[in-house]
Amino acid sequence: MEDEPLLTGSINRGSGDYGSHDSDQHQHEESSRSGRLSYSVTDDSEEQDADSELYIQQAVVFIEDAIQYRSINHRVDSGSLRLYRWYYSRICQWGLGFTIAVVLALAFIERPSSLTYTSDIRFKPKPWEPPCGLTEGIEMVCLCIFILDITVKSYLMGWEEFRMNKWLIGYIIVIAASVIDWMLSVSMMCDENLRVRRLIRPFFLLQNSSLMKKTLKCIKRTLPEIASVILLLALHLCIFTMIGMLIFSKSDDSKKNGEWETYFKNLPKALSSLLVLLTTANNPDVMIPAYSLNRGYSIFFILFSVFGTYLLMNLMTAIIYNQFRGYLLMSVQTSIIRRRLGIRAAFEVLCCPGRGHTSTQSEGHVERVAVNMFLQVMNRVHMKSYCRQAIIKAAQQFPDGFINGEAFQRIFNELDKDYMKEHPPKPVYSSSVLQHIQYIYSHFYITVLGNVVALANVICICTALLLNSEKSTSERNYFYTEIINCIFILYYLIEMLLKIVAFGWRGYLSYRNNMFDGFLTVLLLAIQIAILITYRNPYEDVDPVPHRVMALWEMVRLVNMLIVFRFLRIIPEIKLMAVVASTLVDLVKNLRAFAGILLVVYYVFAVLGIWLFQGAITPPSNMSLISNSSTENNTTGPFSMDCGTFEQLEYWPNNFDDFAASLVLLYNIMVVNNWHVFTDAYTRYTTEWSLVYFVAWWLTSSVMWVNLFVALILENFTYKWDRSNTLSVEDVERIAYQSTVQLMFREQVQEPTEEELVAQLQQHPHLHLSW
Repeated sequence: MEDEPLLTGSINRGSGDYGSHDSDQHQHEESSRSGRLSYSVTDDSEEQDADSELYIQQAVVFIEDAIQYRSINHRVDSGSLRLYRWYYSRICQWGLGFTIAVVLALAFIERPSSLTYTSDIRFKPKPWEPPCGLTEGIEMVCLCIFILDITVKSYLMGWEEFRMNKWLIGYIIVIAASVIDWMLSVSMMCDENLRVRRLIRPFFLLQNSSLMKKTLKCIKRTLPEIASVILLLALHLCIFTMIGMLIFSKSDDSKKNGEWETYFKNLPKALSSLLVLLTTANNPDVMIPAYSLNRGYSIFFILFSVFGTYLLMNLMTAIIYNQFRGYLLMSVQTSIIRRRLGIRAAFEVLCCPGRGHTSTQSEGHVERVAVNMFLQVMNRVHMKSYCRQAIIKAAQQFPDGFINGEAFQRIFNELDKDYMKEHPPKPVYSSSVLQHIQYIYSHFYITVLGNVVALANVICICTALLLNSEKSTSERNYFYTEIINCIFILYYLIEMLLKIVAFGWRGYLSYRNNMFDGFLTVLLLAIQIAILITYRNPYEDVDPVPHRVMALWEMVRLVNMLIVFRFLRIIPEIKLMAVVASTLVDLVKNLRAFAGILLVVYYVFAVLGIWLFQGAITPPSNMSLISNSSTENNTTGPFSMDCGTFEQLEYWPNNFDDFAASLVLLYNIMVVNNWHVFTDAYTRYTTEWSLVYFVAWWLTSSVMWVNLFVALILENFTYKWDRSNTLSVEDVERIAYQSTVQLMFREQVQEPTEEELVAQLQQHPHLHLSW
């Protein structure tokens, strides 16, 4: 790279000290071109202070970029950096996320509205329809925020970076298409049949998450391998379909045509029957007619399931996981490079005062950052407090007051370390009684005793449920249940108070298990006091004041539910259960990108389902056909009361008549149990081509995404189990694991070399360094 100022017009290392430019005009041009302030070597301390402040500001932003795995290719002048930090502040990002949630949630209110208490088409009342302009006005506000968002992003990145970013180009196209479609809706007085913008709204969610975009890119790269296995599955399905049609052909004896009539009458029916069998949803129904005639026919269906369900489907899971994991590893590699690059950029802008005499003194000169300046930077960086403290403590260990480049990178390894939570010291008592209480109630056996008592309480509740299962509300006697609950709640209260004495307030609340116990104990005590105050005679069979806010049986039931929920306190005490529970929590926190893309897929298929099948399912005009089970089968039209059909199973709430109902129906199909009932109904009520939609959803959700999600759950659990294998239960409770996707694959990621970092820094569009 050609010799340019250190920070775009601020320092010219080719000349003495911080460098002078040949003319003020040239200085102005350099500053304008790069966006970084420039100055000459003068005695003006204010200018030097301003540039020093700029160095610190740039280092702060670069470190924050490294923490969040963001790209550092943005403007680096003072005004842009202030705008950049404001844009990525918590309030702005939460505001943008809220806007995206609002624009996606409009689908529940827009026509067809989901604002009814039921989706059953037999009883569904006419939903409330928003007046024209209400949802459109909310949507236009959201679109204006998105326009502001893309404007700020494009300015901060610069035109050169912006025009190479396909996601931002797509962002502009989606906003423009949404605005045009919005204008058409308003001009048609909200009476249009299709709203194209509903289909493209999920793009706003995708483009706002870098990890979601990386995940989508990995999925796209994995599709060729998935397609090859799907092709093999299709070949397997077609071959067995042909063989099945040959085996179960129509016979002259009508008594032997049960299999042919029901499942192999024609090619589409045979193909769909075996496709459902591939998911085991109609097993063993599909083979019963033939199996009744000859047990040898079961070999055909068993062979089909063994090769298709157990071999090919599991092979697909392995291929999806293996290929996706490889591409995800490449994406994580990019994230690690971004982190190292941001840290290296921060080092470069901070070490420039030590690199002033480049022409005569640079040889043998060691680039270093003053610890005092580094501490100023760290005090401004937005990051977790325990990471900041660990980094500052490590920086203060340098005796000469300077940090070199290698040590600078090494200090930030604290970002990847687990946080060991330290509990406050126990209070010191002079009283021997309090000392004995402290010794007893800080012992592990007290926790075991508490778990045994909680188990005994749950057993009492289960016994009461068994005894009262056949009784109505008015027949139940709550006297003994109330006495038992009062005894157990009193024990919980005493246990909580004595633990507070043993550990102190801060020590007691430093344990998550104690916080869980304490909150439920206080809540149980409050409800129990309310019961005693409201119902002074809980042994009465009938609620004396039925018009009260909560009846006695409802309050007792609430207490029992809280007691059962309190039994979850045993989870942190068992190591495997603690690791499993923490893995589930981490899945919610760290695999949001995968769930986000699944949400996008749900959204798109739900909108398509409304477009294609809204109003397709209609109940029969004679509703007595539904309630009278002895009614003969109705063979006219699509309606059928055959056993196992949509109508006989009363699946009427499952439809595409509104957005909420569509989501539930798609979920039911993703679970695959009885999904053939839905496909059969929609092929009867519409056309056989509707099967294409449902098979596409099954492949997308159940085959690809669920398998991928299961594989990543295994990866996350294995990662946490390996790390906690040598730890005790207490240590597992104390450690706050850093289980991000980047760290899950951290050991397989190769660190970038010095040459790679330097090469990428030289390509920075706004930060020009000379080496």
